[in-house]
Amino acid sequence: MSRIADINLKEEGHQRIEWVAQHMPVLNAIGDRFEKEKPFAGLKIALSIHLEAKTAWLVKTLARGGAEMHVSGSNAFSTNDSVCAALVDDGITVNAIHGSDPELTVELWKETVSCHPDIVIDDGSDLINLLLHECKEYADRCMGGCEETTSGVQRLYAWERSGELAFPCMAVNDACCKHYFDNTYGTGQSVWDAIMRTTNLQMNGKTVVVAGYGYCGKGIAAIARGLNAQVIVTEIDPIKSILAVMDGYRAMSMDEAAKLGDVFITATSCCDVIRPEHFAVMKDGAIVANAGHFNIEIDVEGLAKMAVSRKEMRKNLYGYRMPDGRLICTMADAAIANIAAADGHPVEIMDMSFAMQAIAAEYILKNHKNLENKVYNIPEEQDRYVAELKLKSFGGSFDTLNEKQKAYMAGH
Repeated sequence: MSRIADINLKEEGHQRIEWVAQHMPVLNAIGDRFEKEKPFAGLKIALSIHLEAKTAWLVKTLARGGAEMHVSGSNAFSTNDSVCAALVDDGITVNAIHGSDPELTVELWKETVSCHPDIVIDDGSDLINLLLHECKEYADRCMGGCEETTSGVQRLYAWERSGELAFPCMAVNDACCKHYFDNTYGTGQSVWDAIMRTTNLQMNGKTVVVAGYGYCGKGIAAIARGLNAQVIVTEIDPIKSILAVMDGYRAMSMDEAAKLGDVFITATSCCDVIRPEHFAVMKDGAIVANAGHFNIEIDVEGLAKMAVSRKEMRKNLYGYRMPDGRLICTMADAAIANIAAADGHPVEIMDMSFAMQAIAAEYILKNHKNLENKVYNIPEEQDRYVAELKLKSFGGSFDTLNEKQKAYMAGH
């Protein structure tokens, strides 16, 4: 039984899914193999990822492998109701509604895991959290989980340290074919796609403050520089701050940067990165956006308490009027901007990331009996397998070592 907004949106959803399917050659190759081998026949997979067209194609790829899919969305603001309708039309169980409040969202997640899944595919580890804690009774058949975000993997390691992790989990986010490309190039392009669509403003000459200089922050900063913006990086790690300086940016604390920025983008996987003391000194017209998975990096509640009024300026752009007359704008009220206010990462990027999710699920299936209740990295050969498929789709090739070279590299 599915719970979605409107089944009548299915045709638009099918159209969206059909488009992305044409641009995901790696996932298509894996899907072709899955359809022949049926590795997931008789198994239930619970999946919670930003539920839009690219995710739908991952869902259908796993279904081609024989899986009974039970699907939800990892963030209510990113859920696309037309895509949900299309999946239901294809016979897949979906519990997701765009804009659902936090209570309903958790209720929909619970309905998704109530299928007693054999494998969990997650984005933020919300389903895994339920299976480890509030909904333990639904984890009786769970072989393992796969997690694709920095924030979610952080949670997995915390549960491993505390002894709460009840089944093995794959840190998909840490695979080279995920974080090198998805986090850097995908986040970089999609965040700026969201900002440009939402504001219709040019970035030339503006000062952009990027909070966090991990893989995501690097991609966001690089695109900002390409748009001829002046870039400031804020960090808690002095080594990453030096990297930012070496890459041509200014590095400073948020206390200093708050007075200078025109546009602020958080990408830290932490909470309360931009706080009331920062809003108090921001320029009139400053725009604040979050690229992190959870809606906790920007203290919007604190901003609302400071403001005398709130107004929707444009779709997904909310203006908070300060007592002194300044206007501070938030994108999607600090939800993950690149999906809440745009279409998420480019299709070709998610081709690699979702290929890694599919491969990780297969790895859990084949190896769970020999795995402890720990967090595991994707094996190097699986990473290379996806990389080779992607390189081939670009028309590229690579060298291999001959026997003499292998011997030399081995120290002989």
